[in-house]
Amino acid sequence: MSIEDKIFEDLKAAMKAKDSLKVGTLRMVRAQFKDTQIAKREPLNDDEQLAVLGNAAKRRREALEMYKNSGRDDLIQKEQAELDIISAYLPKQLSREEIEKVLKDIIKKTDVSSMQDLGKVMGPAMQQLKGKADGKLVQQLVREILS
Repeated sequence: MSIEDKIFEDLKAAMKAKDSLKVGTLRMVRAQFKDTQIAKREPLNDDEQLAVLGNAAKRRREALEMYKNSGRDDLIQKEQAELDIISAYLPKQLSREEIEKVLKDIIKKTDVSSMQDLGKVMGPAMQQLKGKADGKLVQQLVREILS
């Protein structure tokens, strides 16, 4: 069962349970799938569906950060709940230590030693950690390791 099919089944269950937050969130995700599919002009594969989910989760995290900075506690709870719903469909995120281990292996293989070579590490790192780690965290860890 694809991610899109699972979301559709969960949407039907949420509608029956009258869970308006989950219904709204899953409808939004399905709409993003459809928009991406229309732009691509062919059905999405699992990796592309994960990318859409990852973008939706990233938008929620950024909104959470903005709401925290502006003191909007009422909106923080809603965004956090939506992020939790979306995160349930994403693969398990790697811990900081696991990401560091992967990055150190990549740095060793590419024989990089300075911050000027950040791009040489980020490309392979994001390819290997795609969907498993947040890009900002990966970049932050690469900078820490190289400095």
